Amino acid sequence: MDFNSLQAFLAVAETGSFSRAAQRLYLTQPAVSKRLATLEDELGLTLFDRVGRRVSLTHAGEVLLPHARELLLQAQDLKHLASELTEEVSGPLVLGTSHHIGLHRLPDVLRHYRNAYPDVQLDIRFMDSEAACRSVEKGDLEVAIVTLPNNPPDNLRTRELWQDELCFVAAPEHELAGTEQLSLKQLTRFPAVLPGPTTYTRSILEEALRKQHLDITLGMSTNYMETLKMLAEINLGWSLLPRTMLGHSKLVILPVKLKLKRSLGLVTHTGRILSNPAQALISCLP
Repeated sequence: MDFNSLQAFLAVAETGSFSRAAQRLYLTQPAVSKRLATLEDELGLTLFDRVGRRVSLTHAGEVLLPHARELLLQAQDLKHLASELTEEVSGPLVLGTSHHIGLHRLPDVLRHYRNAYPDVQLDIRFMDSEAACRSVEKGDLEVAIVTLPNNPPDNLRTRELWQDELCFVAAPEHELAGTEQLSLKQLTRFPAVLPGPTTYTRSILEEALRKQHLDITLGMSTNYMETLKMLAEINLGWSLLPRTMLGHSKLVILPVKLKLKRSLGLVTHTGRILSNPAQALISCLP
C-alpha cells in the first residue's frame, strides 16, 4: 500500500478540505485528489462524500481512519528505529512550541542545536500548547516544548524544564494599581484580559478562583501572551502574565497574595520511537 496515498487520506480527513490538505503536504490539489483516488480504487471503497465544496468521511472512511493513522505512525517508528542503528544526526525534525516559549526560552537552545547538528532540517511550528499536545498524541509532532498540562493523558510523557512565575498585572493608571493590599474578591470585580478558556494557563487561574468560589469578570481573551501584555498596557483590564515578560514593561504587579506558577517543558509520546534528531534536541535542553 502506498503510504503517500494514506498521508493524503489523513490530511483530507483532518482538514476537511482538499486545498488545505494540499497546503499541509506541499502538493497541488490535483495531486492530492489523484492519490486519494488511487487509494479508493485499491480498497474498492469510497472514503469521502463530496457535496459541493464540503468534504466529509463516509462510514468506511471513519472506520479506516484510525488504522491509517496507526500504519503511518508505525512506518515513522520503523524509520526512526533504522536511524538509531547509525550515529548520524540528520533529516527532518518537526518541533511544536508556543509563541511565548519560542521567544523567551528557546533561542539559545535552538542556536546551540543548529550549530551542533547542521544537517537537521528543523521545522518549528508555533501553536497553542494544547494543540501541540494533541499533535504529539496523533503523531503529527515528535516533540513539543510547551506549557505542560496539569493532568497529562497516559500516552504523553512530560518533563518539566522551567517554572514560570505568574504575576497579576495592570497598567499604572488602572484603578487597582495604587492599592497596597488586594484580595482576589476585589480583583475579580474588575474586567480581565486573559488567555482563552481552553488553555492550561487559564485553567491554573480558574482552579485557584474556584477554591474560593469566585468567578472571573472577563473583558477580552486571546491565546497570545504578547497581545495580552499590550491589552493590559493600554488599560483594557488586569491580566496574569509570566514574570519573564515584565522586564521592559510599564505594567504594575498587583499586590495579590495568591502565588501561581505554570510548568514549561518537553512533551513526547510514550509509544513512539524518537528519531536521532529528536534525541539530539532533547540532549540540548536544560
